[in-house]
Amino acid sequence: MPSADDVRDAQRETWAGLSTGWEKWDMVIMDQLRPIGAAMIERLAIADDHHHLDIASGTGEPGLTIATLMPTGRVVLTDLAAEMLDVAARRAVTQGITNIATKACSADGLPFDDATFDSVSARFGYMFFPDMAKATAEFARVLRPGGRLCASVWVKPDANPWTALAMASIATEIPPVPPDPNSPHMFRCAAPGYVSALFERAGLHDVAEWDVPVELTTQSPAQYWQVISEHVSPVVAALRQVDDATRERIGEHAIEQVRAFENNGKVRVPGMARCIVGTR
Repeated sequence: MPSADDVRDAQRETWAGLSTGWEKWDMVIMDQLRPIGAAMIERLAIADDHHHLDIASGTGEPGLTIATLMPTGRVVLTDLAAEMLDVAARRAVTQGITNIATKACSADGLPFDDATFDSVSARFGYMFFPDMAKATAEFARVLRPGGRLCASVWVKPDANPWTALAMASIATEIPPVPPDPNSPHMFRCAAPGYVSALFERAGLHDVAEWDVPVELTTQSPAQYWQVISEHVSPVVAALRQVDDATRERIGEHAIEQVRAFENNGKVRVPGMARCIVGTR
């Protein structure tokens, strides 16, 4: 069984490779995930002069939006992959955001002192942490008393056809292998109460969770497949296992299936995420 360090090394390589696709489809991805960032920010009690830590920032959200809400404060964006943080830094420059810093590091070994931050966010990072309990303990450690931690995860695949449809198309060519429930994967934290229990064990109180709908919108079925096949980690990983002809058949199948979500010239595929908040 791979060690936590092995898992982190593999993830670092994976997300570094995905950074190009995330930057290419930035507008589409940000539109899809914006409701999640807004829901998280609403519960974080952001103030003008706060210091905020964004975990698994990827290309910068919700940390960059939070930075605009605290003009005299500071946001630190962290991620395993420095390449993703490079994209975030470029986005910050484009948006004129200057009160941010970036730090490539692991979520379960944060290089910050105790009680450094007023709030912490972790949008769609939890399911990939090798040791989720250790990471949660780290988030609680760097929070100031009264500070809030808010995270988001994906709920079950059936509630997320935007990605389940693509995986079903892949399964027409590659026999699916059920994920190890104890190993990092996209739907690892889907069960209600899963992350809430981690929060409570780390000593957080007033823990609450709620579901937030999202929608992936593209200009055509073909664009849907381009977006998914270039930035969704399990899809990208599966497509690397097959030859060009097989990839083409999978893509044709996905494009045909997603036509069911086409309406008024656009493709709108729904999804559902869960947000979890707790107070130090």
